[in-house]
Amino acid sequence: MQSRWLLVAVLAATLAGCGAKRGLQPPGGEEPPLPVAAKAQPTFEEMTTPPPQAAPDRVNDPLPRSQPRPDDRFDLPPPG
Repeated sequence: MQSRWLLVAVLAATLAGCGAKRGLQPPGGEEPPLPVAAKAQPTFEEMTTPPPQAAPDRVNDPLPRSQPRPDDRFDLPPPG
């Protein structure tokens, strides 16, 4: 029974911590250092937008629909 109360207390403390939202500030109030080879400090949107290389478009998908793959004669089991 005591373990149940301990579990409830831990869950309540965890849930209470989720509601504390504050704006993030750099330590000491100064701005972060400028990235290497950057001419200007990037904005938040620039830093959080992934580059096109992170999620490229697939224009030449070999299987356009969900269908079984054809047999591959080079897909052999490991030797031994």
